[in-house]
Amino acid sequence: MNLSEIKLVATDCDGVLTDGGMYYLDSGDEMKRFHVLDGVGFQLLREAGIKTAIITTSSNPLIQKRADKLKVDDLILGTRDKLTALGNLCLKYDFSLSEAAYIGDDIYDIPAIQACGFGCVPGDALEYVQKEAKYITRREGGRGCFREVVDILINSNEKRSLSHQKGV
Repeated sequence: MNLSEIKLVATDCDGVLTDGGMYYLDSGDEMKRFHVLDGVGFQLLREAGIKTAIITTSSNPLIQKRADKLKVDDLILGTRDKLTALGNLCLKYDFSLSEAAYIGDDIYDIPAIQACGFGCVPGDALEYVQKEAKYITRREGGRGCFREVVDILINSNEKRSLSHQKGV
């Protein structure tokens, strides 16, 4: 797979963009912990012209707020069928699944991890999910693993741009 061909990066939320923990206030309100490195990763992808998406089983409004703040192109809440969601995004943008990267950490992510061009998992993903990935990050979920994948993709695109400029 030529990583410079990736045009869409989709990710699960809990366990990738968050540490997967469930934090509750005395009021019963839920909180989530996101990492600033991952937030900058979304910005870098946008600047590189790569579409972004969050696909999650959760319907928590906190995810909508985070996606809005990050200017994520697409947010799909409340689905266990991540592969169909990813496929629909590819249809929407006229990309093939091979031009998509997906980052997930659990059982519902496996079909999307397997089908896309660059299937990734955080370093602390379940072992049987890690076995399905093309790349396992050094960083754990909620601790910059999304950014690690972004840096790999951005560096791949920069190398491609430089080679085209040099006429290689």
